[in-house]
Amino acid sequence: MRRLFPAPVTDQTAGPAPDGTDREWSLAELAAAYAYPEPDGRTGTGAWLRANMVSTLDGAAQHDGHSRPISGAADMRVFGTLRALADVVIAGAETVRQEGYRPARSRADFAELRQAAGQRPVPAIAVVSASLELDFSLPLYTSPLVPTLILTGAAAAPDRIAAAEKAGARVVIAGAGVGVDPARAVDALVRLGHTRLLTEGGPRLLGQFIASGVLDELCLTVSPTLTAGDAQRIAGGPSVEVPRRFVLESLLEEEGFLFSRYRRD
Repeated sequence: MRRLFPAPVTDQTAGPAPDGTDREWSLAELAAAYAYPEPDGRTGTGAWLRANMVSTLDGAAQHDGHSRPISGAADMRVFGTLRALADVVIAGAETVRQEGYRPARSRADFAELRQAAGQRPVPAIAVVSASLELDFSLPLYTSPLVPTLILTGAAAAPDRIAAAEKAGARVVIAGAGVGVDPARAVDALVRLGHTRLLTEGGPRLLGQFIASGVLDELCLTVSPTLTAGDAQRIAGGPSVEVPRRFVLESLLEEEGFLFSRYRRD
């Protein structure tokens, strides 16, 4: 992996190996390159919400309903690193279904780093769902290392809330009506002690975070693939009134994949 645009948080670069080939960045180097910034007082909570998405050269966020066909080994290393740095991973219910989400697993490579940061062994998974029409018999709800969170609105059906809690999930109300309000979701997670926030979409949820102005950072993998078709972009929903400006923080490359990190201006 090559560093094309410097990440100021680390002075280590993944230049060529002695034989002239590009070498892999270590997980420790990736963790340093993607470290969460220090709180800047923007909200007073210290929360930082980053998104991690992948897109093809022609703008598709998935192929045949899944992101894995447009991903690769280096992308999965970055994906795992971003999860390992987070307190909580937020995903929409449809993404959880399509991608077959399972509980986050403990990784020895990041155990010491998480302990030093005062984090639990793994991030919690937070599923955003208005209807709570979820399969609560899945391991994501019945056997995670830390309880799965379900973000929903105050109008959620009581019987579905009861079913979620019976399975072992923790239901968090983050909206006054049927759905979830993005700003309230962030606030609710902060009240639970989660300030390093990571969303993996899908596109509709990411679009809601963008429209609400609560997204702080976008980690975007550009996959060297073309798919055509009518697949979703990385963000959907209504357009924002004025395009939001983000600043390039770092850019890495491996095997044609570009790993960009943008933060809010």
